[in-house]
Amino acid sequence: MKSQGTMKELIYIHLNPAHQYTISYGIDFHDFVRSLSQELNHLLLLKHGYNGADFNMHTRLNYVDEGDIKRLLKEPIAEYGDFCWLDFDDMEGLNELEGREIAELLYLGHCKHHLRVPFYNKLSNRYVYLSQDDEWFNKTYYRYLTDFYSMLGKAISFKLGYFRSEKGFFSLKRGTPFPPVPKDMIAAFTDKMKEGMVISLTQTIQSRTKTEIPVWIVGDYVNMDEMFDEYVSHYKQPPDGHFEFDKKTHEWSVYF
Repeated sequence: MKSQGTMKELIYIHLNPAHQYTISYGIDFHDFVRSLSQELNHLLLLKHGYNGADFNMHTRLNYVDEGDIKRLLKEPIAEYGDFCWLDFDDMEGLNELEGREIAELLYLGHCKHHLRVPFYNKLSNRYVYLSQDDEWFNKTYYRYLTDFYSMLGKAISFKLGYFRSEKGFFSLKRGTPFPPVPKDMIAAFTDKMKEGMVISLTQTIQSRTKTEIPVWIVGDYVNMDEMFDEYVSHYKQPPDGHFEFDKKTHEWSVYF
């Protein structure tokens, strides 16, 4: 496994719109939750190491109440190994799940793959989050792909903020957040994400007036060491596109 310090400036996305999921590196549970367009309800835990969860007798699975999610966010989730969950609206719907549906959920958590696209009307779930060593390998299903585009646009802006220096990284005042990349600009990269795309914050190009974040198509990977090796062979070549932030107008653009 490569050093996390070496790779932390990368976001890798492989998008499978037909089955409504992404495989990613570089966005952990904390990044994901704070980047969503609306707050999560309850979480049904399929695989986890969290000791503060409640137990549902009907499914024989643990769950986290809406009010306890903030406590979960403080946990060292990457140390759990597997961390797999889906959101749900209320206990009534959870207790109406049939045996076949519970079996599908058990398979989902064990194999990190669906028997059928895993959205249940009884649960009204918008997401299924399946991770191994959280941030290293994440497979996430989205009921609405617009939620993915919105999440990624916010996650990019948050991660740019992580690299701000004491003097104000990217010529923004310290404490001034980057605006999210608009979801339609993220969606403009759909074809590239379908092939497997790296967004490289470490290769960001600075000038007095703008910031350019390059992207490269690297292919479809589930082994993130192999993905990183492929990225290393690409990043000295011209990028396949970039996000551009105008420091004067504080607006984003995309270029291919």
